[in-house]
Amino acid sequence: MAETQTQAIPEVRAQAKWVHCSARKARLVLDAIRGRSVPEARTVLAFSTRDVARDIDKVLRSAVANAEANHGFFGDDMIISACYADEGPVLKRWKPRARGRADRFIKGTCHITIRLASLTPPREIAKPAKPAAGADEAGKAPEPVATETSTKTEAAATEAKPKAPRKAAAKPRAKKTGKGEAASSDKPKAATKRKPASKKAEE
Repeated sequence: MAETQTQAIPEVRAQAKWVHCSARKARLVLDAIRGRSVPEARTVLAFSTRDVARDIDKVLRSAVANAEANHGFFGDDMIISACYADEGPVLKRWKPRARGRADRFIKGTCHITIRLASLTPPREIAKPAKPAAGADEAGKAPEPVATETSTKTEAAATEAKPKAPRKAAAKPRAKKTGKGEAASSDKPKAATKRKPASKKAEE
């Protein structure tokens, strides 16, 4: 018998652990989005009345981001190939009851996993540019070549214009006396010599 070769469809997954919800409640929402496209699943989760739908929406967005950033897929062209919720550790709590008794109740957790598959080929992811071939071994880029325009601008910057000389400070105006004559305030007064005390006594 001839063996049939099945083409492997690339899948991208995302997982959220220790979600504060029981696995049974999460499976009710996951059953509604299994096999749907990403836009349809987001619409179903947006109008769901269950609280766990918000956590599942976060996992779905994370899976789409992984597919676009790491593998080059387009998120809206992908479908949910698999989604499931596994049971996680439980939190045991106690509640007081009548006559001093206590009842135990369990707060369950779950691990939500979503797998996405794309029917279209991935696009090429842009890689960072390699350094120039003329770069030094230390990783330094080669010095830029001086052009005609750059030399002109540098020469214009170096040729600084001479600064204008500062203006002399304005002289104070002469004060007018009552007779209309200008007082000689500009000229310094002649210093008067003081006579020594001995000469004053002799006079």
